[in-house]
Amino acid sequence: MTAVRVIVHGAMGKMGREILATFSRTAEFEPVGAVDIDPGPDTLPLPDGKKPVPYATSLKDLLSRCKADVVVDFSNAPACRALAPVAAASGLNLVIGTTGLNDNDLKMLEELSHRYQVGIFAAPNFALGAVVLNHLVHVAARFFDYAEIFEAHHEAKIDAPSGTALGLARAIASEKKFTRLTPEVEPVPGTRGGEYNGVSIHSTRMPGRLAHHEVLFGITGQTLSLRHDTLSRDCYMPGIILAAREVAKQRGHLVVGLDKLLGIS
Repeated sequence: MTAVRVIVHGAMGKMGREILATFSRTAEFEPVGAVDIDPGPDTLPLPDGKKPVPYATSLKDLLSRCKADVVVDFSNAPACRALAPVAAASGLNLVIGTTGLNDNDLKMLEELSHRYQVGIFAAPNFALGAVVLNHLVHVAARFFDYAEIFEAHHEAKIDAPSGTALGLARAIASEKKFTRLTPEVEPVPGTRGGEYNGVSIHSTRMPGRLAHHEVLFGITGQTLSLRHDTLSRDCYMPGIILAAREVAKQRGHLVVGLDKLLGIS
């Protein structure tokens, strides 16, 4: 069986390096290139002494040096917006784990998948537990009147709220309108956090955290807490491998959320 050729976009970040290492250890995939914003050497070494892959600061430049089947993107929202049209026009399927994408970005990705007949898969979180959490909040939301989301990440995360938290808020708010109480007196503005259709979102950024999400539902006389903790980045790798394996089957379509691939949507 011919290995699926993979380019990693955002390869110099912590997630990008972990993804490169994972694909280099997985027999059905072959890392063939790496892209990141910072100038660097012409090649990037792989773990275990494997042959280095070409490195460039743009996908367009990299494609003059290698051929690929899929691009896995873990960069940032502006970089992803610039990458997607180039990847799609080059006939490359695209797996996106970058957060911070908005509804207009998703519309753009859907249009690109149709126009160039490529598969595009995007997910705010590739951890199985986070996907199950998203499913459970859909179930719970119907029975409660109040909902708040608490998320905590490491200090280097550039967006707030996290893509996972925003996805949870969208899932909750899709069921009904929630009641959000606002204080009569608020000496420190913003103490109640952000809001998405009646759902409050609170974000924390500090060292010592990786990714934590908790949803608290309330109704008269009781609360329900649902929480997922990410302890290491390797928890994302099975989901990324699954998406890279399945994305070619989605030609002409945009698929959002790992739950669609796991059959729990």
